[in-house]
Amino acid sequence: MKKRFKGSSPYQPNPVVHTVDQIADWFLARLDTNAGDTISPLKLQKLVYYAQAWHLAIFNQPLFNEPIQAWVHGPVVPSLYQRFKDNCRDCLIGINTNGLEKTNFPSETEDLLNEVYSIYGEHSASYLEQLTHREMPWIKARKGVPLYQRSEEVITVESMIDYYKALRNGKKTS
Repeated sequence: MKKRFKGSSPYQPNPVVHTVDQIADWFLARLDTNAGDTISPLKLQKLVYYAQAWHLAIFNQPLFNEPIQAWVHGPVVPSLYQRFKDNCRDCLIGINTNGLEKTNFPSETEDLLNEVYSIYGEHSASYLEQLTHREMPWIKARKGVPLYQRSEEVITVESMIDYYKALRNGKKTS
């Protein structure tokens, strides 16, 4: 993530917190379905996760206040899973952009979402799943849980802040 964002204040709850659905709708609205753009629920979960993680690392505040759990296929926000559970994890989400909630985000948030989308949006859901499996927040949350065993362990805000802040600062993250 580029270092153009400033943010070094201690962690505090975000006074302008959004819902996970608003963040998901922002990503869904970016798809150009006329050009053939598609997205699966699995990929949407990873984009939302990375938006939250980088927002925490850069601004020391959550983008939304729902927990992210360390599921078998990577980080998942359970309420977002419920929203799209009728789609298989690799099937495409049927997008009706008229039904998406339009949120006016602060410019810094909009910039961060655009950057997350430009960096992670070009990758497949499978690639993003594998990427999260190599990162400490997911690994720590699943400590002691076999790879293919179901888990509802929460990926902590602190682990995301520590990991992604170190990554942003070019430090080794192990």
